[in-house]
Amino acid sequence: KTKNSLAMSTAAEEEVAILKLPDGQEHKIKILKPSYGADQFLDIRDLHAKTGYFVFDPGFTCTGSCMSAITFIDGPKGVCLYRGYPVQELVEHASALQVAYLLLVGEMPKEEQRRKFMVEVKKHMLVHEKIKAMFANFTMNAHPMAIMVAVIGALSSIFSELDPSNAHHRWLACTRLIAKVPVLACMAYKTSIGQPIMYPRADLTFAENFLYMMFATPMEEYKVNKVAAKAINAFMILHMDHEQNASTSTVRIAGSSQANPYACIAAGVASLWGPAHGGANEAVIKMLEQIGTKENVEQFVADVKAKKEGVRLMGFGHRVYKNYDPRAKVMKKLVAEVLEELGVDDPMLGVAQELEKVALQDEYFIKRKLYPNVDYYSGIMLRAIGIPTSMFTVMFAMSRTVGWVSQWNEMVSEGQMRIGRPRQLYVGAKQREYELARQVSPGADDSPDGDFSKVQAMKTDLPRRASSFKVEVPDVSTR
Repeated sequence: KTKNSLAMSTAAEEEVAILKLPDGQEHKIKILKPSYGADQFLDIRDLHAKTGYFVFDPGFTCTGSCMSAITFIDGPKGVCLYRGYPVQELVEHASALQVAYLLLVGEMPKEEQRRKFMVEVKKHMLVHEKIKAMFANFTMNAHPMAIMVAVIGALSSIFSELDPSNAHHRWLACTRLIAKVPVLACMAYKTSIGQPIMYPRADLTFAENFLYMMFATPMEEYKVNKVAAKAINAFMILHMDHEQNASTSTVRIAGSSQANPYACIAAGVASLWGPAHGGANEAVIKMLEQIGTKENVEQFVADVKAKKEGVRLMGFGHRVYKNYDPRAKVMKKLVAEVLEELGVDDPMLGVAQELEKVALQDEYFIKRKLYPNVDYYSGIMLRAIGIPTSMFTVMFAMSRTVGWVSQWNEMVSEGQMRIGRPRQLYVGAKQREYELARQVSPGADDSPDGDFSKVQAMKTDLPRRASSFKVEVPDVSTR
């Protein structure tokens, strides 16, 4: 087999890489460099047009799909910046709405801008009665994320006049979503437990309103706990954006077809719903409950290393970070403060701390660069506040909406509207003729005999892959 090779060279005008192909052909690839950071990108947009080749990158782990000025991540160094500001500093000094403005606009708001933005967002927190009426049709045990996908998508029926090319319309869509998604999240929770929906109040902050809508009832006055509000504010900021992850990329790809932004955000919610993305903190809680006590940590770690069936280490490691997730450092400090100030004694915190201590001293985890991520401690904090595990992913979606709308607005306003169209490496059957003699006679399946009510579902052991799947593609362990 002839191996392709990349050789670096420097042209007079620009830095390029030379791709040498099996037929001896050479192709120059321009090297793109970011405004900040050490990453370098090979610009392969003309690769197929000039060479006839595509690239194969499942999961897009080595592929840059866009240019963005919103969030910067340096995985090896454990750095996360929102518009240049370290996320941990924003948690310490800013409110959720200030950071939302920062992500949308690019700069921290001045006092007058902050006040106007706060008023505008609160004005949009009222939900259309037609949308509210939808909640009566969901069953009590409906998962809140299922409700969120439906009602956020339904907003596109209320605000269908939107013109994405109009900057004012885009701003309206962004602020409406930032304002309404937390309200819809609380409505989803109240619906799932059969309690009456509570409306937001103008005298409360963004984080305080969320707690009020979650836990207040018409029966008595509800006083928002300031410590809990501070924790919710921090949680929102830490989860607002994280570069081009699965759900953000989903929003961008949906938006690239010029779809309604409310439908795009609903698509992002659906992507986030998956346990491999937004459901990780819930999985951490289940893992800690499985361990039970600090005394069982050593055995659990041994089972993880032995790859014992049914035993998985959750909340450690990240596709991007190869160092301690900076958001996790903030969350670890915050969860201890919240539990202490609320007077909550959660034994799971002790188990989590012991597991982290043991894992970070073990060569097995050090070698694999497995450090706690933001999901490791966040579930314990949410549980202390009273947030049920069924709402953990909804909390994530509520916070990430800010990043989604910022990414969508950036994509449209910067003209990065080339529709997403990935290619595939086809591994199915070759072209073949339809052999009529071996098939059921034409129309047989259209004229069934007997009573439909007596027909039972076909039972069969389906193969893990279709019989026409011809190629076994090896995994690339270096990723």
